[in-house]
Amino acid sequence: MDFFEVVNERHSTRAFAERPVEAEKVQKILETANRAPSAGDLQGYEIYRITKPEHRSALVQAALAQDFIAEAPVVLVFCANPARSAVGYKERGVWLYSVQDATIACTFAMLAATALGLSTVWVGAFDEEAVRQAIGIPQDLTPVAILPIGYAGKKPRITPRRELSDLVHET
Repeated sequence: MDFFEVVNERHSTRAFAERPVEAEKVQKILETANRAPSAGDLQGYEIYRITKPEHRSALVQAALAQDFIAEAPVVLVFCANPARSAVGYKERGVWLYSVQDATIACTFAMLAATALGLSTVWVGAFDEEAVRQAIGIPQDLTPVAILPIGYAGKKPRITPRRELSDLVHET
């Protein structure tokens, strides 16, 4: 798939097939996330790979009962690592750059998954402390996004996008 096809094919999937994701594909997704740009190349983020059913179920509860999380055979949790970003950017690295780094890495993972024929959905609605406890994230990291990954169980609903004339502002 070329880049623009990947972008057009990416849609939020909330139903996953009971089919495992090949280890090579997960590895490629993680390698792609690792290539994401970051502030000062400090990579102020950490990625947790969740495959155990009991941990995926715990994430469902931490994410306000979003059951589809447990359906996905692989779930990645992207966390900001403020201390890594603070090395180069002090306070701005703590509260902004580490969060941006985690979100960019998650976006790269999402697009890589799409390019590999997989489906994802960005989950941002969750209780941070419950996510930490569910998978053992230390207090110095901040969960930013949960990314369930798998084969689509059904075709996702395609939502319309804003018109560029409404979205882009020129000055």
